[in-house]
Amino acid sequence: MLMRTDPFREMDRLAEQFFGTAARPATMHLDAYRDGDHFYAAFDLPGVDPDSIDCTVERNVLTVRAERRRPTGDGVELVAAERPMGTFTRRLFLGDTLDADKLEAGYENGVLTLRIPVAERAKPRRVTIKANGDARREINA
Repeated sequence: MLMRTDPFREMDRLAEQFFGTAARPATMHLDAYRDGDHFYAAFDLPGVDPDSIDCTVERNVLTVRAERRRPTGDGVELVAAERPMGTFTRRLFLGDTLDADKLEAGYENGVLTLRIPVAERAKPRRVTIKANGDARREINA
């Protein structure tokens, strides 16, 4: 039996996984890095109303939720619809070394940037060691 398949079906499936569909938007893209005593996470959210962004932390799980909506109204006529719309959600697991209680967030030019300080208990510190009586030395811990 000869089966005929659409050669573009697999390409369409992969594109939907990466870019999403209108019914199921793709995940928001993220850069995360540490700079000194702070951890940063930058999420690409172009065209998202800042009032639709919700950022929560519960038990060291950071959840970012945002919604992008199409323009609506009596005079709006949709000509093309290629950008993913709907609700986007991303979860990050924060280590115990971060102080999530002091998380700061800003939204500029379509990028949501979170700044989380490294917890004091996770920063390097000096430990004083007594050696042979009263002589003291400091080492980095």
